Amino acid sequence: MPKTILQRCEDKGLRMTGQRRTIAAVLQDAEDHPDVEELYARASGQDASISLATVYRTVKLFEEEGILEKRDFGDGRARYEAASRAHHDHLIDERTGEVIEFVDPEIEKLQEKIARKLGYRLTGHRLQLWGEPLDEGAPDEAS
Repeated sequence: MPKTILQRCEDKGLRMTGQRRTIAAVLQDAEDHPDVEELYARASGQDASISLATVYRTVKLFEEEGILEKRDFGDGRARYEAASRAHHDHLIDERTGEVIEFVDPEIEKLQEKIARKLGYRLTGHRLQLWGEPLDEGAPDEAS
């Protein structure tokens, strides 16, 4: 099982102040992909002494140390998730901005096949899809 964000910070020898611990806990508990402003709102709700600047510095440090990964879902906001999470891809709802995580073995196999066909061994990838919900009752064009 992947280590928590706090454990990864400690393993890297980062000095963990109370504020950094709070920010790490908020990130660990996030079930979405928060941006810095969202992280600030959540963290300052737990510790009113946390400033927006502290959240920015902490997120930058965690990203530089490979603890967090920055994501860009095309909405102009940098969002974050733990770098230690299991591989997954993203589907972004263009109407609501909701980010849906998924894993599809067929897509994974196809990407490997394409890389081999082009003479490469795939070492990693990021897949992000954007779409709109199908209208209720409309035929599914993918079927």
